[in-house]
Amino acid sequence: MAGRAVVVGAGVGGLAAGAALARTGWQVAVHDRAPALEPVGAGISLWPNALRALDVLGVGDAVRARSVRGAGTGIRRPDGRWLGRTDLAGALTARFGDPLVVLARAELVGLLGGLLPPGALRPGSPVEGVAPGDPVTGEPARVGLADGEQVEADLVVAADGIRSGLRSSLFPAHPGPVYAGYTAWRLLAPAPAGAQGSETWGPGGRRFGVLPMAGHRVYCYATATAPPGTAHQDEAEELRLRFGDWHDPVPEILGGLRPGQVLHHDILDLVTPLPRLAVGRVALLGDAAHAMTPELGQGGCQALEDAVTLAALAAGTPLPAALERYTGLRLPRTTRVAARSRSAARLTQASGAVGTRLRDLSGRIVTRVPARVVVGAMAPVLDWRPPGSR
Repeated sequence: MAGRAVVVGAGVGGLAAGAALARTGWQVAVHDRAPALEPVGAGISLWPNALRALDVLGVGDAVRARSVRGAGTGIRRPDGRWLGRTDLAGALTARFGDPLVVLARAELVGLLGGLLPPGALRPGSPVEGVAPGDPVTGEPARVGLADGEQVEADLVVAADGIRSGLRSSLFPAHPGPVYAGYTAWRLLAPAPAGAQGSETWGPGGRRFGVLPMAGHRVYCYATATAPPGTAHQDEAEELRLRFGDWHDPVPEILGGLRPGQVLHHDILDLVTPLPRLAVGRVALLGDAAHAMTPELGQGGCQALEDAVTLAALAAGTPLPAALERYTGLRLPRTTRVAARSRSAARLTQASGAVGTRLRDLSGRIVTRVPARVVVGAMAPVLDWRPPGSR
């Protein structure tokens, strides 16, 4: 069933799709607007479902070897007092075979890019438009590149991110992503002595998370309720203003940051699901298909699931049936995961007096429930298997 596949976007999902399709015999080209795959993106949380997808691609063990496996964590107040502590790593491993692992996104991108055939990656080659074609009649998709070249393809993978131009062109009546009501910062920093995993909850929807990584580093994220489009000339200084008087080691982590070391983005959510994930010969994947809030750490994980699912279906089924099945498998699942993440965000981002009290109460309860019970509640998200596996 293999032919020529064009992947639009060289993020985690696009690279994984290109690698997965190449493994099953497709001739692959992965186009990206950026002139190079720069080492940006802070860290990424990879849950057991994502590690299973990476195992299909052959890099699961390489990711595990480069990662600090998630261990004890908990929820704190800004003054350092613990609302509660827990250790999910053992319960996750017992139930799913792996704990949560944390990796620098640039390292994952490097591993996935290394799986592509020589010449398959086309940085600095943006796709300006796609005519989707029709796999039933045999009409190929036509991909328009910025230099004016027109490329025919048997399959196009739209992995062009949360503000996907291909999604907008294929579904012009769809409302697109909406602002979730809060903004987020992400960064990598040297690990202070004794740094441990935690998330601290403060007023005004402010949160600060610390996740230990390999190489004596930490991946940190912060959130705050703010009007959409809020930006600051020096994002590192903004973090110090908002969080610099919180408990150790937050001030130490923020103290040495420079402006360019902090990523700041509004959180967008594709609240209205797409009616389907394929049009003609074009399949949508990752944030282009189902952008979601980050509360469950599933954005990248779901993109990896998409990639290996699409490739497996496209390898063993005529393309019209494969793309229909892709929607049937992925759309209900990603819609449920996104809704669950959205519900979690409404709680964790609570900023009023009553909402904050309810949030803190939920934190105490969750961190006091046996870890196996918490992990069991996560099973609908994490207990995923690649197509064809047992």
